[in-house]
Formats: sequence, C-alpha cells, structure tokens
Amino acid sequence: MRTMEAINQINVLVADSDRALQQIVCDVLEKDGYTVTTMISGEEVLLFCREQIFDIAIIDINLSGVDGLTLLQKIKETSEETEVIITTNYASLDSAVNALRSGAYDYLAKPFDDVELISTVVGRAVEKIQMSRENMKLIEDLKRSNEELEGINNTLRDLAIRDGLTGLYNHRYFQEFMAMEVARSPRHDRSFCLIFMDVDDFKHYNDTNGHLEGDNLLRSLAMLLNNSFRKMDLVARYGGEEFVVLMPDTEKEDAIRLAEDIRKNIEEYPFRSRETQPRGKVTVSIGVSSYPEHGNEPLTLIRKADEALYESKRKGKNQVCIFNNE
Repeated sequence: MRTMEAINQINVLVADSDRALQQIVCDVLEKDGYTVTTMISGEEVLLFCREQIFDIAIIDINLSGVDGLTLLQKIKETSEETEVIITTNYASLDSAVNALRSGAYDYLAKPFDDVELISTVVGRAVEKIQMSRENMKLIEDLKRSNEELEGINNTLRDLAIRDGLTGLYNHRYFQEFMAMEVARSPRHDRSFCLIFMDVDDFKHYNDTNGHLEGDNLLRSLAMLLNNSFRKMDLVARYGGEEFVVLMPDTEKEDAIRLAEDIRKNIEEYPFRSRETQPRGKVTVSIGVSSYPEHGNEPLTLIRKADEALYESKRKGKNQVCIFNNE
C-alpha cells in the first residue's frame, strides 16, 4: 500500500520534448505528492542521470537528441532499480512494446485521454519499488539475524570447549583433540608430545592470599602459557591447578627444551603475592611424554606424562622430567 510518506520519498524524472504534455504529467504527479524533475532532451537526461538516480523515469520514446530506447538502456545501466515508463503516441506502440521487452516497467499512450491513468501507472510502479525495498530490507534483516545467530552459536560452541575461569581449552576438548592427534599421527608418521604441569604449593598460595587471588594467579598463568606456545599447540586447563599442552609435530628433545623455557619464564614472572610462596616465587613442576615412544593410546600418554610430573615433585618441585621407560 502506498502512503503519503512513501510517495514523498519518490523522485520522478519526466523527459518529453512536448512541453505541454510534459506539464500535464508534471502537474498530475506533483498533485499526487511526488518530487518531479523535468527535462526536454535526451542529452540532458544522460548528463543528469550520471549525477543523480531517479526512482521513476517517464521518458518520451521519441525524445530529441537521444531516443527513448537508448535512454532506457543507459538508465538501467546506471541504476537497475529505476523504473522506466515510456510515453508514446499510438503510431509508435510497436516501439513501446520493444521498450517493455528491454526492461521498461510500462508505457503511457499520448495524448492522455484520462490523466488518472498517469497516477495509476506511476502508483503501480511505486508499489513495485516499495515491495522491492521491503524485500531488500527483509533480506538484510534476515542476513543480519543469521549473522547474529551464527555469532551466538559460535559463542556457545566456544563456551562449550573453554574453561570458564582461564579461557583456555577445557578438559573435555583436550581429550577430543588428543584422540584426534593419536589417530592422525600414524598416517603422517609424525610424533607429538605432552607437557603436564602443576602449580607448586598452590594450596599454600590459596590459604595465604585467598581463593580470589588464587583464581587471579591461574588466569595470569593461563595468559602466560597461551602466549608462550605456537598457534598449532593446544593449551588446556586439565583441572584445578593442572595444565596440559599438546604439541603436534614435535620431537621429545624440542618438547623438553620448550618445557624448561616455560618453567623458567614462570619462575621469573612477577605474579602478584609471589613472595608469600615457600620459595618466594611461583613455580611449576612439569612432566613430559612423547608419542609414539611412550605409548600410542591417549590414556597411556596422559598417565606417563602425569608420572613424570610427580617425579618432578618428588625431586623437589620446579623441575622438568621426561617419562623414563626403565
């Protein structure tokens, strides 16, 4: 349905060499509430249409300078959404039919026996424009809604695989990733390593500084870990104050070197309230296992990395140990 607000937003070009007939069209449309621009030559239309886009163009098929069919083509090239209405005398109806086949919306025969027909034809064009705009808005709204929904789904997927406190991957996702890596590595004849680490004397830190400070320590440690490994490595919170790193395509010697680097970085990092710890600093104990040397099953590799971790604890903490098959 056409509204006066919608009509006021429609700008119409009327191009006719016959000024008297042009004035009739102009008077009818302005009375209906349209914004009307008039021109008398094809050259003028071409020049003006390069700078301004009209919603509706009413073009005389026999316009001087450039014929109506050529103008129709040029206008559509500039703005495919512009609805073009051809005006023609009865002797040129065949040309009007050709114009319709070339993309014109409708035609008006001159002289105008009933000026209300002008309002009717233009009104139908406006309804088409409104419907097209509403459809475009619906499409844009739907696209935006789909993008928002996809964003929500991505957020939900991310929440499902992330640890709520640290933002690292969670235990469940680590287990899934580990299973995929165990399945993938034999096909490509590649090794990978696990680094297990546990914060030394974390209970003492919590008891001394409070659980909120303990949470802050875990978050800071998670950020440090996340920034210390490659993007291809998976860093996860295994549980409590335990963290695990799975490093694809990594040899045992490289994993030990990386584990020692991260141990030193943590020991030297200025964590808040670190001076309250028994050694005056926050430290971690680390255990390392390697595929396939230490096993080819996820649980076996996890167990052996965990055993190496406890060997680090037994030796005095703040150390890196590799699982020993002996």
